[in-house]
Amino acid sequence: MSKLKNTLEKVLKEYPVFVDSESGDLNYIKIKDFADKVDGELISLLADNKELREKFFTKIKDIYVFNIQEFKFFLDESKIDNSYTQYTNKIGLADSSGFLENRSEVVLDFPFKDCILEGGQSTEEGTDTYFEYSDTAKHYEEKTAKRKEIFFNHVLAHDEIDRLLDKKALVNWKRFTKDSGKEGEEVKEIKRDKTGVIQENLIIKGNNLLALHSLKSEFTEKIKLIYIDPPYNTGGDSNIFSYNNNFNHSTWLTFMKNRLDIAKDLLTENGFITIAIDHAELFYLGALADEVFKRDNRIGIITVLHNPKGRNQAKFLSENSEFLLIYAKDKTKSSFNNVAISDLVKESFTEQDEEGSFRYEEYMRARTVWSRENRPKNWYPIYVSKDLKDITHEKKDSYYEVFPITNNGKEMAWKNVKDTFVELNHNGYFVAKKENEKIIIYHKYREQQVIKNVWTDKKYQSEFQGTNLLKKIIGENEFSYPKSIYAVLDIIKIMTDKDDIVLDYHAGSGTTGHAVLELNKEAGNRKFILVEQLDEHIDICNKRLVTVIKEDKINDSFIYLELAKWNEEAKEEIENAKDLPALIKLFDGICEKYFLNYNVKIKDFKEKIIKEEEFKNITLIEQKKMILSMLDLNQMYVQESEMSDKRYGISSKDQQLTKDFYSKE
Repeated sequence: MSKLKNTLEKVLKEYPVFVDSESGDLNYIKIKDFADKVDGELISLLADNKELREKFFTKIKDIYVFNIQEFKFFLDESKIDNSYTQYTNKIGLADSSGFLENRSEVVLDFPFKDCILEGGQSTEEGTDTYFEYSDTAKHYEEKTAKRKEIFFNHVLAHDEIDRLLDKKALVNWKRFTKDSGKEGEEVKEIKRDKTGVIQENLIIKGNNLLALHSLKSEFTEKIKLIYIDPPYNTGGDSNIFSYNNNFNHSTWLTFMKNRLDIAKDLLTENGFITIAIDHAELFYLGALADEVFKRDNRIGIITVLHNPKGRNQAKFLSENSEFLLIYAKDKTKSSFNNVAISDLVKESFTEQDEEGSFRYEEYMRARTVWSRENRPKNWYPIYVSKDLKDITHEKKDSYYEVFPITNNGKEMAWKNVKDTFVELNHNGYFVAKKENEKIIIYHKYREQQVIKNVWTDKKYQSEFQGTNLLKKIIGENEFSYPKSIYAVLDIIKIMTDKDDIVLDYHAGSGTTGHAVLELNKEAGNRKFILVEQLDEHIDICNKRLVTVIKEDKINDSFIYLELAKWNEEAKEEIENAKDLPALIKLFDGICEKYFLNYNVKIKDFKEKIIKEEEFKNITLIEQKKMILSMLDLNQMYVQESEMSDKRYGISSKDQQLTKDFYSKE
């Protein structure tokens, strides 16, 4: 590819219109624009060179047909030096005629408007050291800047963004059951329901934005509840938070919006999203969520008392609560379940049938507003057989005739009008009892509770039902502030039915998955999908759920899989290098195997930079950062459409499972 790239550069520079007058570099935008227009001069330049003709043209009989997409893809993939760098210090854009500002036309460029934020969740805060090649000085110059979160795309190019968000290849599949070992077992099939929807618990390792887009083809409008606990953006100490918790404010909002947009598509029409957050970004997150989900679909905010002791070092208010921001996909089609989340209330529902828990309550309403005078339609006789087994609205001889009358003779009303009574009167919904020579009508009152927007129960305290619970399951760990399982469990109980799918794309320690398994023990076969990128979090998540399934002997399983890494793999190799010689040795392989940025001058770096004393004298961390900055962030993972390419080394088994995952047939 390197030889072909050099040939192409040489040929294109023969056409002056493709060369920037200031820098002497090829104008990447202009070349692609001329290709789209099938410009005669460009076609002639390429066709006259045998090597380029064989690469970019298809011969049909005696005619050569120009492969535009193949040509443009090669430009992107090989990253021919171009003039994007010339825009760095310009206000405005350029077209084929040059800079708009040179023609007295100024167009403001909001550089991150259409960009996709990776949100690399590093533990490091503060400043970044980076390196920029100086054409004047002819070497890389060290610079520093306040830490910036990484954007996948710095270029306003929708084709690149579209490609970035394409489905990714999936590898390292393992199934974990109560009987499987620590290494799991082979995944032989992906279970689906009759409609083709995947019915598996999934833990997916990889960037959550790309994972969400990979889920899109299979789970659009299939997720009933999304529960997330994202980085709070509080500016906290990096030694406390595993995530990079010091996002720039606007960057954090971009990070959130990228993910909320696709999350909305995944929700069922009656689905919900619940977002845990603290006060620092509450108002801004609310405004953002209003935009994404629409203000009319905002259900409300629940305040959760998760740390009654508060924080002793607070300058002003000691924070001991956080918030759950709740939205419906479509409020007009959504509703909460009739459930009790208070243990005290739940214990009062002592009876059980095939529909769930209930208690018997009197069918008469003994309140003034429910008098016969105020509720005339709710006044009618109910007939009960002498053995109390038959209850009916029809008058029958020898049956008791029962009206809603109190012991002191006041005429009240039944809870429902007569037609509703008839509809309800089946499967033992009503029961008659004889008490002090009076017939009392009772009805089944299903488990339910008015859900308040302030939760103060001790079970929601993260120290006891989060941190301590996690330690009990997996032993000592360094995970920061795991949520109380009951806060998540109650949200799932309120918002899902027994066969629904729950998604958490900030999986952390796996609390959401644990809560789903725990709730299923009561009733149901809900499924969870967890997405997490950090190795230490994935390890905790897997260990936790494996332990829960084994110790509780749960007859269920989960599948672990990963987005297939490419440049992400190179990044890990660079970070693991022990010294400069290892880094230099590694660089040769990286240049051959992985995708680098279009403006990387490989020859200069290999022949000059690494030999300079200035480069040798900077720290190993800084040397690694310099090489890391050369990686193309658009190529961190392998596209599903390219997984058969042998250079990626994806096994035939993983390829087949990937195909099965993305197929509803």
